[in-house]
Amino acid sequence: MEAEPILRAQALKKHFPVTRGMLWTTVVGWVQAVDGISFSIQPGQTLALVGESGCGKTTTAKVILRLEEPTSGQVFVDGKDVHTLNSDALKEYRTIVQAVFQDPWSSLSPRMRVQEIVAEPLVVNRRVSPQEVKSRVAEILSRVGLRPEQAKLYPHEFSGGQRQRIAVASALVSDPKLIILDEPVSALDVSIRAQIMNLLVDLQKQYGVSYLLIAHHLATTRYMAHEVAVMYLGKIVEKAKTEELFKNPAHPYTKALFSAALPAHPDIVREEIILSGEVPSPINPPSGCRFHPRCPFVMPQCSEIEPEEKALVPGHMVACHLY
Repeated sequence: MEAEPILRAQALKKHFPVTRGMLWTTVVGWVQAVDGISFSIQPGQTLALVGESGCGKTTTAKVILRLEEPTSGQVFVDGKDVHTLNSDALKEYRTIVQAVFQDPWSSLSPRMRVQEIVAEPLVVNRRVSPQEVKSRVAEILSRVGLRPEQAKLYPHEFSGGQRQRIAVASALVSDPKLIILDEPVSALDVSIRAQIMNLLVDLQKQYGVSYLLIAHHLATTRYMAHEVAVMYLGKIVEKAKTEELFKNPAHPYTKALFSAALPAHPDIVREEIILSGEVPSPINPPSGCRFHPRCPFVMPQCSEIEPEEKALVPGHMVACHLY
């Protein structure tokens, strides 16, 4: 019997209105940023959402974080519907769900000392004495590889990698069950990326926290994620355990993503898949399978019928007419 997932998204949709006019605005269309996706994350596991820019990964994160209301569908965290919470339940939700954003230069307030930044989730959502706050901040700073005495400094006194460690410390301080990592290493130098990724993996083992990792960098996902879901234009087109997906990518879009990534060894020969055309607009996405205008294996039914999700092997789902 599997444990209750810490996060479950069910038929999640988020459409944004496209309007014209200044005084009297009329809705002329809808941006289908996220269009009916479902996934779940087990306690202590990492699910990576991967795909090109504009495929709906960050919108999905915003809906989970209650920064956006879903158009339809539901998000459950710890078994509770996130968008119906109020007062105490909402405070509890804000302590067990945290986020680390892409850019450590803009996500930390320049006017607050590190002590205040890291303590904020504790102070705002939990009743704790100043002494407890101080010792908890010191403990968590040393866990992320910073010295407790650095708590008196301001963010501008740190490098990019250290700032991201501060952001991770702030996300961990309230003992969360789920952390949303939105491209947590893509703004950092390559030499520092591995350190932050190692840190996140170690912290997961120590605290049993779950991660939703949003990334377009495949090496990051292979190293950190237990399971990967591939998004294209608001839909999940393939989902599998990480190693299974890297060994046997099934969807033509997944194969193209892998062919564009650098191989692990220079002697590895791989077929190169060049996709024709641009990513279509999410305002009027293509009918049928959204990938069909760019797919090298397109068939007549692809433009008419939306593919159902099929299981190739247990736990490996793909939405494609080839299977």
